[in-house]
Amino acid sequence: MGNRRGRRAARTFKAAHVSQRLRIGYIVPQFPGQTHDVFWREIQALEAMGHDVHVFTPRKPAKTQIAQDWTAQAASRTTVLSSFNPISPFVALSRLLSKGLLRWALREGPAFLRDSLTALGAAQHLAKCARHHRLDHIHVHSCGRAALIAYLAHHLGAPQYSMTQHLPLAHSGSAQRLKWAQAGFVTAVTHRLLTEASNAFPESLPDRILVRPMGVDTTQYQRSAPYMPPETGRPLQVFSCGQFTDGAGHEDLLSATRQLLDQGVDVRVEIAGTSDAATGSTRETLEAQIKKLRLSEHVKLLGALKSGTIKAKLDDAHLFVLVPRNDHLSVAYMEAMAMGVPTLGADTGGVRELIEDSVTGYLVEPRNPGMLSRTIRSLANDPEALLRLSDAGRTHIETYYKSEHTAQTLVSEIQRLTSETTSS
Repeated sequence: MGNRRGRRAARTFKAAHVSQRLRIGYIVPQFPGQTHDVFWREIQALEAMGHDVHVFTPRKPAKTQIAQDWTAQAASRTTVLSSFNPISPFVALSRLLSKGLLRWALREGPAFLRDSLTALGAAQHLAKCARHHRLDHIHVHSCGRAALIAYLAHHLGAPQYSMTQHLPLAHSGSAQRLKWAQAGFVTAVTHRLLTEASNAFPESLPDRILVRPMGVDTTQYQRSAPYMPPETGRPLQVFSCGQFTDGAGHEDLLSATRQLLDQGVDVRVEIAGTSDAATGSTRETLEAQIKKLRLSEHVKLLGALKSGTIKAKLDDAHLFVLVPRNDHLSVAYMEAMAMGVPTLGADTGGVRELIEDSVTGYLVEPRNPGMLSRTIRSLANDPEALLRLSDAGRTHIETYYKSEHTAQTLVSEIQRLTSETTSS
């Protein structure tokens, strides 16, 4: 989708000629985080293709998060942009004032000015690192504050940047028009997210915007033995993975479990995740519901798990169930499907783009425990359907959602952009 007004001022940056080997700046907020396997896999895929990847994060993740097997290695090579010289913000401010910072603030409002002032030091640090590493391009896995840092750094001499939209615009901070208009290209993990931006500010879109879902390492996420439906007389093993918040829909799974048990379906449910008191319910809320519904013998809250443990749980599961009440497309779906676990997801925009109902999985209305219990009961009594979904889900992920596919898309767009910029 193109911007009819053509490339904006950011395109005037003259990048050095880029050979086949790219030097890529790669920014992820609060990296390496507990759920950041997907970014680490993409970094590895980019490097396997022969490119140099320099990883940045505006802020370290919380120390309370569980460490994955790759966390120490990732942290050792990640530059934290909040670690800067105290003079840096003032240097950046003086330079940006001459480039139009006050004019941008008048147009975008006080939120932009506030956010920019807090990002000045990080932007100056990023620009310095970009010069030192002679980066060809910077990609930001966010349209929020991290993207603002890349925007300001670009005006301080850093190369062209691009963004991936993971969240709705309402959760992506200020100055969206500025960040999108001056990005070399923007990808979104779902069509729904991209459509939101296209409708919100069609005049500010870059020349290239495209859907680029995150991917899964299908060599890592594969079964240790062929999938088998539950044996007659044995419990149905259900696994779920997501934060313990109101939006995750775990309460609906608990209610559906009670209904299944009342109807004579023997089911065991394990839910992996962490509490986030700032965004809704906590583990204690779910534990209270488990007690109220008399599910203590049938449901376990596992807390945060390492990726290897999650893989083992998927290996043992008959069904993966995640029906959040928001529109978030969780990578957990892709991991479950890659493992050949029949998957039930939310019948919402982002998830619909991944799961074809009754073909690669099943879609269930959020906030509808009755529909969820009926779907689970139907599958529990249909081993042929479970085997079909297992094969179809794995094939779908291998075909469309492999890590190397998403990495190749990113490289192709960067090469196209740097080629255009060098020849302009």
